This record gives sequence, C-alpha cells and structure tokens, in this order.
Amino acid sequence: MRPLGAPGHAVVPDSVVPCAPVGDVSVQEQIDRLHDMPPDLLLKDLEQAFRPPAAHWRAAADRSDRWLPAHWRLAADRPDRWLRGYAGALADVWAVAEPLWSRARPLLDREVARVGVASVRGGADALLGSLAGRLVRDENGLVIEGVAAGVHELGDRSLVLVPMLAGKDALIVGLDDPEAVWIAYPVPAAGRLWRTDTDDLSELVGPVRAELLRTLDRPMTMTALAGGMNIPPSSLTFHCDRLVAARLIARERRGREVWIDRTPRAGALLELCLR
Repeated sequence: MRPLGAPGHAVVPDSVVPCAPVGDVSVQEQIDRLHDMPPDLLLKDLEQAFRPPAAHWRAAADRSDRWLPAHWRLAADRPDRWLRGYAGALADVWAVAEPLWSRARPLLDREVARVGVASVRGGADALLGSLAGRLVRDENGLVIEGVAAGVHELGDRSLVLVPMLAGKDALIVGLDDPEAVWIAYPVPAAGRLWRTDTDDLSELVGPVRAELLRTLDRPMTMTALAGGMNIPPSSLTFHCDRLVAARLIARERRGREVWIDRTPRAGALLELCLR
C-alpha cells in the first residue's frame, strides 16, 4: 500500500483507483478488475502520470529510474505481483470494513439528502466549501489543497460528490475522467462509527443504559435482555425504571413475561447521537 499513501505525493495512476463513481459498481467487481488487469496497463498509467513531457526526456535521460518516483519503483519492477498483492489487500480490508459500511447507512442516506436539498435550493456553492477542510470555494472556482498545481475546467462534465468513511482530513479527487469530475470526502460524523472509548449517547444516559438502548433493536423480554447484557435482573429493573421515566422505553406484560421496546423518542435520540 505504500505507493498509494507516500507522504507528500498526491498523484496516483488512474488504473489503481476506484472506478469513476458514475454508475453502480460493487467493491468485489473492482477487486476482480484489479486481479484481471494486464500488467502493461499499470506501466502505461505510471508513464502517463509521471513521465516528463517529450521535450524533457533527454534531460531525464529517458530512464524510468530518473522520472518514476521512488515509492512506485517496486510496483513497476514487478507489476503483475504488485497488482495481485494490491487486490488481495483490498479484499482483506473490505472483509473488515463491510460491516462498518452497513452501519453507516443512516449517515450516508442523510448526507445524500443534504446534498440533494442544497442542490435543489441553490446552495451548491456553500455546500462545496463545507465538504472538507482542504476544499475552499472562492470567486474563481474550487481550490483543492494538496492537488498538483494546475487549472481544471469542469466544462460539460458532471460534478459527482462521493461521501466516504474516512478521517476528517481525507480527500480523493478524480479530475481526468471525460464524463465527470468526482470528489470523495468524509461523510460528517463518520468518526463516531469506530469510537470505542465513549460516545454522545453514553455521556447523555450512561454507558449501561446506552448499551441497553442499542441492544433493543427489537422488542425483548426482561429475561432475555438481562442474559444478553450479562447483568442481574435487579440492576436491569433499576435502569429500565429510569429509561421508562425518560420515555425512552416502554414496558408491557404479556402473560408471565415483561417485554420492553424502544420508543420513537429513543430512536430519534439514537439517530441524533450518530450525527
């Protein structure tokens, strides 16, 4: 992975970045594409991305070890092996990240709605300037920090915004696709998906009651909930009493069992704490 994340280098060959997000292409399809990619295509893209213009070839002695950045040389020496390793690494990452991606669905849906509303109501300029700290909207267009110097005209191409699960400073842009310019930016509040120390819900209601509310993704009996959370029934009753008083859960006796469920008020609170 080093060639793609070497500090101080922003350019990556087109063939090893995700497909331009102008259609529905699955992660597995993109991994398969890397597995099947001819090594010569990677070498061609490296040349296109990094080789100096023809007028400068003589000065560079036309040798790849002069114009190819050091962090890409290993990939260029063994392109077939590197592509297989890269595809395998992506498959391993996706195996771990897919559940997180599924958990992020409410965040992603909310961001799609936010972008749609801003576009319809004429707030696209303000929206573009708020996507990430490395994007600045001014009178001349969109200034992207960290991208190689140059001016890129949008022309008739579409501008595609791609919310992604990443740290707050992450940014990926595709400027050369003939159909669209795309900008991948961190979806707001993504960091809360992988926080394990504390969270807003725990700070509001306490860690035990926060876990209780998250566990109640469906109605459960008090017995099942106590066993699932591994706490004594007396302690569970105490916490449930407090959550009933706050109108965050409802209790109902059915025969010999007491069933509890989250209220709509609790659902709204959980959604708010994921923002």
